[in-house]
Amino acid sequence: MFSNFNIQNFIYNFSCNCQKVQKKTFSKNQVITTYIQKRNQLCILLSGHADLVRYDLNGNRTIVEHFSKNDLFGEVFYKVTTNNELLVEAKSSCTVLFYIYDEIKSPCSKGCKFHDTLAEHLPELILDKITELNTRIELLTQRTTRDKLLMYFSLISTRKLSKTFELPMSLTDLADYLSVDRSAMMRELKLLKEDNLVDKIGNRIILLYK
Repeated sequence: MFSNFNIQNFIYNFSCNCQKVQKKTFSKNQVITTYIQKRNQLCILLSGHADLVRYDLNGNRTIVEHFSKNDLFGEVFYKVTTNNELLVEAKSSCTVLFYIYDEIKSPCSKGCKFHDTLAEHLPELILDKITELNTRIELLTQRTTRDKLLMYFSLISTRKLSKTFELPMSLTDLADYLSVDRSAMMRELKLLKEDNLVDKIGNRIILLYK
């Protein structure tokens, strides 16, 4: 996420003044974009939630990243050549800004300041993205389903500044996000409750060990 400048003003000026940006809305479960055409897109999620999803050649589904308001995504951040299908799906009603990154050095006819502002803060944006991806790698390299669950719960708790929080995704999506079998994950959740490490009420998680 952006941190050292006013994201709301930035987005407003960007969407209203730059001729090279597009704003689109999407319904739940609609595909926002795919990473197949190599358009080098930079996207900003203005509202809602979305997932970057991979389908392998056998049709297996993995949630690579989960996006919320003001998060960045797009092909510009994912240069890996792969035969697997990568796409961004809306998990709720979403509004998204689309921009072709290659246009950053080509000012539009209105002479808007977006290009200069984006270029100025690009190192910060890249560092934020790297931090997010490193956290994701650390999560996926946990050896057991229990370790993955506990680390994920700890991350959400830290972000929410609370031991009690709502899961931002369904349990099926959580299993895909953690790259674990859903049945095995449900068994581990039951064991975590029995061990008095967490409590679960519907989609609400309460950490008992922090």
